Amino acid sequence: MKWVTSLSTKISLEAAVQDLSQQVLAGLGACSLDLAFLFVSTAFASDYPRLLPLLAEKLPIQKLIGCSGGGIVGNGREFEDKPAIALLVGHLPNTDSKVFHLDDKDLPDLDSSPDRWEKLTEVDPSELPNFILVGDPFSFPINDLIQGLDFAYPQAVKVGGLASSGGMGANSLFCFHEAGQYKLYRTGLLGVALWGDVTIDPVVAQGCRPIGRIMQVSECERNLILGLEGKPPLGLLQDTVGELSQSDRELAQHSLFIGVVMNEFKANPSRGDFLIRNIIGVDPRSGAIAVGDRMRPGQRIQLHLRDGKASAEDLEEALINYTNHLSLEAPHISPSAALMFSCMGRGERLYDKPNFDSELLQKYLGLIPFSGFFCSGEIGPVSGTTFLHGYTSVFGIVRSKNQ
Repeated sequence: MKWVTSLSTKISLEAAVQDLSQQVLAGLGACSLDLAFLFVSTAFASDYPRLLPLLAEKLPIQKLIGCSGGGIVGNGREFEDKPAIALLVGHLPNTDSKVFHLDDKDLPDLDSSPDRWEKLTEVDPSELPNFILVGDPFSFPINDLIQGLDFAYPQAVKVGGLASSGGMGANSLFCFHEAGQYKLYRTGLLGVALWGDVTIDPVVAQGCRPIGRIMQVSECERNLILGLEGKPPLGLLQDTVGELSQSDRELAQHSLFIGVVMNEFKANPSRGDFLIRNIIGVDPRSGAIAVGDRMRPGQRIQLHLRDGKASAEDLEEALINYTNHLSLEAPHISPSAALMFSCMGRGERLYDKPNFDSELLQKYLGLIPFSGFFCSGEIGPVSGTTFLHGYTSVFGIVRSKNQ
């Protein structure tokens, strides 16, 4: 397995494609170009229809998926609101893949059997595939899809992101189903299933730190928490915030979240064991709290704060845990490449410095080829279940199973 990442910041589309092609051919030479991921900044929006024909003329890529983004990641650099195109290309012997496009009308009911979901991807679960997904946030019910894929492919890793900064009807999805057969989509979702001598390791950093104590939901209705341990939730929230330092109380005014414990059997949950969800409203009369997800009685929650420092610590801890796990479970195997799906709210807006997440990835994984984009939503697992996140960085780390 061999990957190469190419990046161009040239303003002319023709010059950018030429630049990308030269970098790919220099890196992979005579190797077959089996699979590619393409991320294009919205500065090229008027040129989207011309991009794939130009690329097909220059590079014999067999399969490709990609999308538009408000920020592009490549070669260890993050280009936010600047013209850039990133292309990650892999030579993948002893592997197979399937590219698919879905519209909302293609999805079966959530009560459907697993085989209905398998027909969507045309991939047998016995192949043990993993999935990389990119979609349009306005036209596709991504939560329904990832719930269905988890049902049909429970062991599969699913990572990805939603196209960003294009507005309704303005995002684009790019696809090569086979060499020379390209398609530009304005709606729906693109995915690729990978199997054989390849696997994807997910690293998910939600960028929060817990505050206060863990509490149990005693009463709720849909996304409303009506009781925590038999008491009105709002009062407990106010008590927790009141015990914080002055700086954290100020942070809580705009960056306070609910963390839901995902492993009900874990006695002492720590960072990485929570699914972070927005607090979207409160009712001062009843003391209820509205959360950006469905709740159920018995769940344990803890308040969380998000800032640049917490996000940096969370990502670093996640990468340390991953490298430690890899050295124990597969010490002879090294990561070959990575894909980065990071929220538009991260980057320089969060850290006040460029390339933060990219540089941290390279610190722990080395100078491997990687690419990605800043998303309108990030797809990745928490405790084995796949979710759509916000304010998160999700890495899909690609490696051989039998290096």
